[in-house]
Amino acid sequence: MKVTVIYGGRSGEHEISLISAAAIVRGIALENEVTLIGITKEGRWYLQPESELERIKSDKTAAFKIFEDEKNEVFVRPAAGKKAFSTKDAQIETDVVFPALHGTYGEDGTIQGLLEMAEIPYVGCTTLASSLTMDKEKTKVVVKDAGVPVVPYICIKRSELNDSAMYDEIFQRAIDELGFPLFVKPCCAGSSNGASRANNKKELSYSLMEAFSWDDKVMIEKAVNAREIECSVTGNSVTFSPENDFEAVTAYIPGEICPTHTFYDFDAKYNDPEGAKLKIPADLSEDLLETIRSFAVKVYSSLDAAGLSRVDFFIDRDDGNIYFNEINTMPGFTPISMFPKMCDVAGLPFDKLVLLLLEEAVERFNAKERLQTSR
Repeated sequence: MKVTVIYGGRSGEHEISLISAAAIVRGIALENEVTLIGITKEGRWYLQPESELERIKSDKTAAFKIFEDEKNEVFVRPAAGKKAFSTKDAQIETDVVFPALHGTYGEDGTIQGLLEMAEIPYVGCTTLASSLTMDKEKTKVVVKDAGVPVVPYICIKRSELNDSAMYDEIFQRAIDELGFPLFVKPCCAGSSNGASRANNKKELSYSLMEAFSWDDKVMIEKAVNAREIECSVTGNSVTFSPENDFEAVTAYIPGEICPTHTFYDFDAKYNDPEGAKLKIPADLSEDLLETIRSFAVKVYSSLDAAGLSRVDFFIDRDDGNIYFNEINTMPGFTPISMFPKMCDVAGLPFDKLVLLLLEEAVERFNAKERLQTSR
C-alpha cells in the first residue's frame, strides 16, 4: 500500500502535528511505501525528502521538520485519484492518505473536502462530520439531542461582541445562569488553545478577549468539579458492513486524566511530561466504565464519525453526573497521548491501530464509490 502522510498545517497545533505524524510513520508497517507531505504554517505543501523519512524511523524521539524546496512544491488535481498529488517534475502515487493534522485546516473539514474532490481515501471523519465536530456548540446540540448530557453553556458571537449592549446582556446572563467559576473556550480551536478559567468578572472579560483572538464564536461553560474521563473510539459509523468486523464502531477502555496544572491546558497536554497523570483504565466501577463506553459510541454515531475519535467526558465529583465534554476527530498520537494508550491497553497495539485506520479509510472510500452519483 502506498501511504501518504500529511502533517504540519496552518494551525496553532502545527508543532503537535509534527510529533504525531512521526509516531504514525514509525507505526506504518515496513511493507508499505510511505510518502511525506509537509504543510508550512503559511499553508504551502512540499514533498519531503527520503532522508527525512529515514531520520524519523531511526530516532524514536524525533519530530518531523518541514523542508521547503520550490521544485518539490505539491499540487493537487481534482478527480485524479491515486495520481492527484504531483510536483513540477514528479507524480506522487497514493493509495490512501493519513492526514496527521490537528485543529484548524486539519480537523475542520477543509482538507477532507479537498481529498474528497481529489477522490483519494483518507483516514478520519468525512467533510461534514469533521466540520460539525470542530464546532463545540453545534456538536453539543447534536449530542444533547442524542440523549447524552452536556455541560451547561452559553455562546457569544463576534457580531454580539461588537454590539456593546448585546455583549453586556450576554456577559451578565452567563454569570447569572452559570455562576463562577466559568470556562471560556473558542468554539472551533483545539488543544485548549485560547481556553481559560475565569473566577470573576475581570477574568471573564480577559478570557473572552483571549478566546476571540482564536475564533469568531466563543463558548462560556459552567465549571464542573470534574474528573476527566476519555474514551478512544474507532469504526465507520455510517458505512460499516457486517462483513468487515474491523469497521464496527468500537469503544476501548476509558482512561482518566489527572492534571497537575489548574486544568488540562495546552502545556499539560504537550509540553510538560508531568502535566498530568494518566490512569488506564479509569478508577471507576465496571458499570460506570461500561456507561462511558456506551455514551462514547452514542456520541460517535450521532455525529456520523468515521475512522477514529477520542470522546471526552466529565464526571462531577459532587453529584456523580456524567457530562459529554468534547470529541477530537484527530487526537494526538504523541508518545504521551491518551488515544493510542487506551487502544493499547485494550489489546490494540500502535502498529495494529495504524493498520486498522488505513483499512477503515480504504473501505469507507470503496463504499462511497459504489454510490450512484448521476442518472
